[in-house]
Amino acid sequence: MTTVESRLPLAGHVSTEQAIGMLRTMALIRAFEDTASRLYKEGRLPGFLHLYIGEEAVAAGACANLRPDDYITSTHRGHGHVIAKGADVKRMMAELFAKKTGYCRGKGGSMHIFDFKLGVLGANGIVGGGIPIATGAGLSIKLRKTDQVAICFFGDGASNQGSFHESLNIAAVFRLPVIYLCENNCYALSTPQRCHQAVPRISDRASAYGMPGMTVDGQDVLAVYEAVKEAVERARSGGGPTLIEATTYRISGHHVGDSAPYRSSEELEYWRRRDPIEAFQQRLISAGIISEGDVKAMRKSIEEEMAAAVRYGEESPSPNIDEAYEDVFLGRNMHGVLI
Repeated sequence: MTTVESRLPLAGHVSTEQAIGMLRTMALIRAFEDTASRLYKEGRLPGFLHLYIGEEAVAAGACANLRPDDYITSTHRGHGHVIAKGADVKRMMAELFAKKTGYCRGKGGSMHIFDFKLGVLGANGIVGGGIPIATGAGLSIKLRKTDQVAICFFGDGASNQGSFHESLNIAAVFRLPVIYLCENNCYALSTPQRCHQAVPRISDRASAYGMPGMTVDGQDVLAVYEAVKEAVERARSGGGPTLIEATTYRISGHHVGDSAPYRSSEELEYWRRRDPIEAFQQRLISAGIISEGDVKAMRKSIEEEMAAAVRYGEESPSPNIDEAYEDVFLGRNMHGVLI
């Protein structure tokens, strides 16, 4: 197990365009989550909402290494992953509004956004549910002999699931091109990691399966980028899977409406001071890569994009009642039975 920290200067690690792109991706994710939170509290969105605020550097840094034909699997807290992979925030917002122009035609909601064209194999309301799906995608890649990779996002609680251990074992045995990326945000719902795991670092579990494991500062987008870059290069070249643990924090409660009484105000304030967007923004300004004016222009552009997404979501048509049974079955098997 190794620990990865990003280094200065930026030169030699990411280009100026990549750095600015990652900042914009993080800012777009934050704006989407802030907007969705406001709409939900106003009673304008149905269902549940699990916000990604504070964890944006993980998705942005990881997905900056991916090609359009690479795969990701996500979680119940998946908006950030999907946006970082290139999803249209208009269609995402329409899905949250339960409109037929959404990614799942309004039937999936916040926790089930997917787009096969983008390689998004689905956000998942089941804890650890995306882990075997990503492993299957890795097996598909190997059988088809392409150089694609799959990144599987999951939380610290999901790393206790049998699906986690079974998947890592299979991936290691067959040397599958999968990056298992654990977003350790300190809590499995309301249970702190120290209360549900004896190991201090989830990446230590990699050694049990004979694969590389590393822990990275999940609040540092460049550290995430570099760790995932190494794992992606290994996977594309046939070197097999990697387990990466990104230490991060969810600023909001487990879901909108959870006041999180299980954590202290001191703890929350500590992590607020480590905001990944503000830290990277100041880093780029100090390095002369962007200016305060550039940041203001970026923020204005994102605000306009979010306003357009909300309008699109609100104005889109709702699904018709006769569409309720569409998209449920794939087709009929050789015996004529719906599957």
